[in-house]
Amino acid sequence: MKIGLIKEIKNKENRVGLTPKGVRGLAQGGHEIRVEKGAGLGSGFSDDAYAQAGADLVSTPEAWDSDLVVKVKEPLQSEYAYLRDQIVFTYFHLAGVTPTLTETLLERHTTAVAYETVEDTQGGLPLLAPMSGVAGNMAVTMGSYYLAKPNHGKGMLLGDVLGHAYGKVVVIGDGMVGRHAARAAAGLGAEVVVFGRHPEREAALKKDISPAIRYLKSEPEGIAQQLRDADLVVGSVLIRGAKAPRVVTEAMVEAMQPGSVIVDVSIDQGGCVETSRPTTHSDPVFQTHGVTHYCVANMPGAYPRTSTLALTTATFPFVARLAADGIEALRADPSFAKGVNTFRGFIACEAVAQALRLEASYREFSALS
Repeated sequence: MKIGLIKEIKNKENRVGLTPKGVRGLAQGGHEIRVEKGAGLGSGFSDDAYAQAGADLVSTPEAWDSDLVVKVKEPLQSEYAYLRDQIVFTYFHLAGVTPTLTETLLERHTTAVAYETVEDTQGGLPLLAPMSGVAGNMAVTMGSYYLAKPNHGKGMLLGDVLGHAYGKVVVIGDGMVGRHAARAAAGLGAEVVVFGRHPEREAALKKDISPAIRYLKSEPEGIAQQLRDADLVVGSVLIRGAKAPRVVTEAMVEAMQPGSVIVDVSIDQGGCVETSRPTTHSDPVFQTHGVTHYCVANMPGAYPRTSTLALTTATFPFVARLAADGIEALRADPSFAKGVNTFRGFIACEAVAQALRLEASYREFSALS
């Protein structure tokens, strides 16, 4: 199979979808690997390293002219012209980005396999998990930075000083992002409140992170009450493949203390805070009602070396299966097939179809041949 590795062009996105080690493994399997020049530089992988691993270094159009295209982030508008009847394996987050991308994928009959909806046999999200972990840790790091007074924050340092805990962190969502954010905040010594919809997770959170964590059922009244004196709010709400629900209203934000910070990690799925809008690493924050909002849609791109190594460890076995068997790899594995978002002109992920109001274009992947 001809496999193309693309250089990311999203704002300050320095991750890459395959390491030289991964390229070597695919080349040894007899596949032709086309690596766009400079694809790995941001993650510390030179063109020479890819060439020595068995790849051909090519231009952008040549890399895209492949049977299987491997990326990290969704294609941007300038890349739409390269899409065709091929497999593209990357994070798509179609419910949270412009519908034009989905429409283009359908028009070009592209098989879009989304990292974020691939499941394992237990129903987990193995390809979303590593970046969720990075983003959860980053949420507290970024939140702490913007709480500083020189950064227009309220001047509250999260952490323990001489045995006294300072700062209150409210984490909305108890999934992978929420757990990592809670662990990072508790590790600093801050007060941590976690909102979730799975009370059975409370005991594990207290055991694995800190017995001091407070776990509350995710309800509007409770969220509104806890946000009034929160220093940092981490939004980490996820509905698989779907647009994130707006669980934090503008009225809740307006009632927060000036200089507080919101990090909306759900922004790649549309955001779970009503006042959120996507930002970039070049211009990461804005203020609404005196509250700083950090809503960068590719947060892990700020730490590309760690993120690439963590991501490709998870994705490479799936890339290898697609390279070996193509579409049949998806047909043979219902959990892997959950990653198919578009196929042969149809949407194969019901949550995406509903979010974009394109139900007429939805068909189950198993029914498409």
